[in-house]
Amino acid sequence: MTRPADHKPDATAARTPNRTGEYIAPVPRVSVQAFCVTAATAAAVKSAGEDRRLSKAHLTTKMGGIEAAIETYGSMPTPNVIVLESEAGGDILDGLDQLATVCDPGTRVVVIGSESDDAPYRELVRRGVNDYVIGPVETLDVVRSICGLFSAAEAVTTGRIIAVVGAKGGVGASTIAHNLAWMIARDLAQDSVVIDLDLAFGTASLDYNQDPLQSIANAVFQPDRPDTAMIERLLAKCTDHLSLLAAPASLERVYDFGAEAFDAIFDTLRMTTPCIVLDIPHQWSGWTKRALMNADEILIVAEPDLANLRNAKNMLSVLKSTRPNDRPPLYCLNQVGMHKRPEIDVRGFAKAIESQPIAAIPFDSRMFGTAANNGQMIAEISAGHRITQMFRRIAEHLTGLGELTKPKGSFLSPLLKKLGKKARPERRRAS
Repeated sequence: MTRPADHKPDATAARTPNRTGEYIAPVPRVSVQAFCVTAATAAAVKSAGEDRRLSKAHLTTKMGGIEAAIETYGSMPTPNVIVLESEAGGDILDGLDQLATVCDPGTRVVVIGSESDDAPYRELVRRGVNDYVIGPVETLDVVRSICGLFSAAEAVTTGRIIAVVGAKGGVGASTIAHNLAWMIARDLAQDSVVIDLDLAFGTASLDYNQDPLQSIANAVFQPDRPDTAMIERLLAKCTDHLSLLAAPASLERVYDFGAEAFDAIFDTLRMTTPCIVLDIPHQWSGWTKRALMNADEILIVAEPDLANLRNAKNMLSVLKSTRPNDRPPLYCLNQVGMHKRPEIDVRGFAKAIESQPIAAIPFDSRMFGTAANNGQMIAEISAGHRITQMFRRIAEHLTGLGELTKPKGSFLSPLLKKLGKKARPERRRAS
């Protein structure tokens, strides 16, 4: 049992649903065993084991609390993490003292207690408790506690993965992904990597005016697990903070992959890079679905027409249901206001989707065409353009470094205007 610094956990924050973009780093390959007292806690722990951030953990749940843990580990080695639910009215300190006699050094311990526990937190820390959560717990409480043991204790960079995908082909998802990554690297000064996952037809190297000799194919097709040194050799340097893992953009071979083909690449980059932007092609396969499911943030790009509306709604529905503990995926509308094209207006699109877009990017063929032909980003063409400002706000939102600026005024504005109109005649009469 390890002994962390003596700090009191924020039990109130632990129960806050993850709807504000809170970043919880995934755990490495570890074994976790939970010993619960109540059926509700056991259900929460089992549900946590299905969360994407614990996908690499081997989690088992047993009933019986601390007593069952003491009996179990008297004859077998302890796992990397033990989760213990204390019984109301029981002597938790005595139980931890007994557990310490059978617990292997280095095992991390999480205790799920109750408001009736009278044991001082300092005494729990002295007995090797790494985290203490006040019950009743929910799924995200368990996820946050277990993941926090490793992200805090190991001090290892755990990069945030942002996945950008189009609701339909040709909607400009790649262009938006490349501009967002460039904005994150330049304006937010975060070391970032763009991964072009459209191996046959990727355009990232063209958009960044790069001609890399190697590509992501060199990593995904090699038999050994890629390490940090190998990935570094494959990266093309675009700016001081931005690197590119390009697609070969070649038709010499067919790019068929298993669902887990890119996992090792993503895991390796997470250890060294704060932000990873995935440019995901418009297709629905095992590996694209897995990349979206395991991303920390998802941005769906759609044009304002019926096919995009249907596809975006379907994608949002599937991703929300399979990622219940994450912030819902975001979407933006692109190429809004194209001349002579019938469109679904932004309000109607949002009503059908049942959520507002993060941005509605106007159609500007000259600006985007010039940027594409020159291998430049929109901010390089026009730093003060409103589209550039949109990209910055989206980048801040996706990285958790800022929230979208709210429209001027508030829900009180109409009322204030009415009061103002009524006040003017009264001032005239008074004068």
